[in-house]
Amino acid sequence: MMALWLRGLIRWRAWRLLATAAGVGLSVALIAAIGAFLTASKASMTSRAVATVAVDWQIEVQAGGDPGAALTAAQQTPGIATAVPVEFGRTTGFTATIAGSTQTTGPGVVLGIPKNYRSSFPGEVRQLTGQSEGVLLAQQTAANLHASPGDTISVGRPGLPPVQVRVDGVIDLPQADSLFQKVGAPPQSQPSAPPDNVLLLATDRFSQLMGPIANVDPQALTTQIHAKRNAILPPDPASAYTTVVGAAHNLEAASAGSAVVGNNLAAALDAARSDAAYAQILFLCLGLPGAVLAALLTAAVAGSGAVRRRREQALLRVRGFGIRRVVGLAALEAALVGVLGGVLGVVAAGIVGRAAFGSASFGGGTRATVIWFGIAFVVGLVIAGLTVLLPTVRDLRSSSVVAARRQVERVRSPLWMRLGLDLICLAVSLLVFRASSSNNYSLVLAPEGVPTISVSYWAFFGPALLWIGGALLLWRLTALALAHGRGVLTVLVRPMTGRLARTTAASMSRQRTPLVRSVVLLALAISFAASTATFNATYRQQAEVDALLSNGADVTVTESPGVIVGPAAGGALAAVPGVRRVEPLQHRLAYVGSDLQDFYGVRPGTIADATALQDAYFVGGTAHGLMAKLASQPDSILVSDETVKDFQLAPGDLIRLRLQDSRTKTFRTIPFHYAGIVKEFPTAPRDSFFVANADYVAKATGSDAIGAFLLDTGGKNQPAVAAAVRKQLGDSAKVTDLTQSRSQVGSSLTSVDLAGLTRFELAFAVLIAAGAGGLVLALGLAERRRTFAIAAVLGARRGQLRGLVLSEALAVTLGGVIGGAVVAWALGAMLIKVLTGVFDPPPSTAAVPWTYLAATLIVAVVAIAVGALASAQGSTRPAVEELRQL
Repeated sequence: MMALWLRGLIRWRAWRLLATAAGVGLSVALIAAIGAFLTASKASMTSRAVATVAVDWQIEVQAGGDPGAALTAAQQTPGIATAVPVEFGRTTGFTATIAGSTQTTGPGVVLGIPKNYRSSFPGEVRQLTGQSEGVLLAQQTAANLHASPGDTISVGRPGLPPVQVRVDGVIDLPQADSLFQKVGAPPQSQPSAPPDNVLLLATDRFSQLMGPIANVDPQALTTQIHAKRNAILPPDPASAYTTVVGAAHNLEAASAGSAVVGNNLAAALDAARSDAAYAQILFLCLGLPGAVLAALLTAAVAGSGAVRRRREQALLRVRGFGIRRVVGLAALEAALVGVLGGVLGVVAAGIVGRAAFGSASFGGGTRATVIWFGIAFVVGLVIAGLTVLLPTVRDLRSSSVVAARRQVERVRSPLWMRLGLDLICLAVSLLVFRASSSNNYSLVLAPEGVPTISVSYWAFFGPALLWIGGALLLWRLTALALAHGRGVLTVLVRPMTGRLARTTAASMSRQRTPLVRSVVLLALAISFAASTATFNATYRQQAEVDALLSNGADVTVTESPGVIVGPAAGGALAAVPGVRRVEPLQHRLAYVGSDLQDFYGVRPGTIADATALQDAYFVGGTAHGLMAKLASQPDSILVSDETVKDFQLAPGDLIRLRLQDSRTKTFRTIPFHYAGIVKEFPTAPRDSFFVANADYVAKATGSDAIGAFLLDTGGKNQPAVAAAVRKQLGDSAKVTDLTQSRSQVGSSLTSVDLAGLTRFELAFAVLIAAGAGGLVLALGLAERRRTFAIAAVLGARRGQLRGLVLSEALAVTLGGVIGGAVVAWALGAMLIKVLTGVFDPPPSTAAVPWTYLAATLIVAVVAIAVGALASAQGSTRPAVEELRQL
């Protein structure tokens, strides 16, 4: 009997089985693809974090410790590939006499490095000019001294006479912040900036010149062991962080306190683990709704033949089949659908991975991919059981044979509608959203130095309940409109159905459940596609904004400290081919009380011409309004949020800052009036800083010296323009372009590669929208061929029957599109607000991908039209032939 039933299903219900299996396949493919993608993304985050670190561990030998013993202990530690000693010595300053002019710097640091240091740690030192060995001067120090290879400089030594050395080369230290950290000190006590003046010597030369300092000032010399690890780390950043921290603590314990580890690798993984937590959140927000929607589509496809299935089961029971045998036949159908859908989904996921990421494993490990594909396959079997087998069991238990043979059932409001579940979901959603979007709320909490991460998943109940509540409310409104709006329906469908208008309206009202189901599914599909696309577009927009904030403009020229360049130097930069405009930016340091903060002087009227200023960067006014205030009231100043809170400032308060006077070289007090809060500003740090009128600052300090020039290239040819500027300026200034900043910004969270993620997310959304609109409607209409045949026998013309079908299609289209647009608008806004931590900086407005949304709408409408026209064509077949088949 099983084989006979299976042959009958394949012969007479093949298309319906394929449609149901396709719905299961969508869920399987989505879960498998996103799960494998998430695993690969976490591994990518770990590898990128490791790649950004030049020196994994800086093991500092404590006072009284033996450097030789510390080096031996490091070399014998499992997982250490390279360990070399590096000497640090304080200098009282450098002096150089170049072309008759003597330049003197403040205190600095001299490093003693072994010959193999640069080959062992290639990312720590970057060669600029001259030789790569010998006496190497840092770029900033060379600019301060106006020195170049071949010049002789004097190195001051604490308690000893200065010594002279000949400069062999000029270098840059890309990771100076970590190189000169206070090893073992908490983050808040770390220096705000690395030393301005640095000199590198070979170890032997360092011992000769700086070694004698140990006799007069032992505290001026320090030894570190720089180590590179080669131990295999777990792919998950959080697990890798725990492993690296544990290994460092083990080494410190073995050294009995004589050595402390500066764990640069752990610091990089610490940031990556927060990003991994956000990646997991994106998986829930962008992936899970799609899988649920595909499952609902499967249930709708299977449910469209519910009446027919109940009649067949009733016939089997009349002919002597027991409930157990009927359930067995339904289980066979569910198994067929589940296995076929699972295979289709796994194959589709592999194709998606190869197309979007170059491999079926999505760039991750094969083992993890197989696990996720297996999980997705099992989920597909569960979905098939819930959508095919479970309704059969429910019907067998709750209905009689007579009830199952009934052609038209009484429509009764479901329990959730009578209980008002839709309104409850929406109310709870707003409460959760209000709590999770407060200013002090953090979605991901990863305390520095603590191995555990706290993710507040409950915040997603807001968007989830909004999606569910919106769908249920749309179901309620559509059902009410079809049930009590027969008069309006009659008027609307009359142009298509003529004298059958009243009958058509009555039919749509009486058998409204399939229509309501199609409307809600289409609305959910459109809302999913629109909200996902909006989130992705907004993310890409803010990633670009973040890169622009970090770099300042398309190309930025940062002057070295000690080099005095006025605004007029921008004229030469403006002459570089490809540069549209140049904006000078002052950068000073100012004291507010005893706190030293960055200070930026801008030209309010033109600053926005070279860089982007968004209203979201400011509090207390718009970007245009606050810049206008700086122009009209030159002593106005914009203050960072942190400073406003620390000093309890109110708008209009007088702020006395101390800035250095170029004429006396001393700090003098300059009055400002607090005009607003600045949260973000191009090239500025993320914590505390000021923004003021450059002309007012220049007049008060006697100097119009510029700290950076912002070059606008119109968003084109940034690397080429940057190369031309470097060639023109040489080593006197640092030149960066937006592409460099974009890659640095993309090294953390965007290693999730949202572009790849959303490519197949949005492709699935289009398929689901097409299936929800066209497939479900077509299958529902196919189940009512008997109704059309009877209407034809009673005298309905072909045009009227075609109009009846098209009327239902039009109702589904209008209801689904309007409802989906409303839900998408609310859901997109809520997602962006809840996931504020993903954006840096938060967006002032969402980016709406109109092209994609239009394409999705067109595909859905075309699918509905095709399904309706196919059903309309079937409705015009000879009634006798149709009734004979039914």
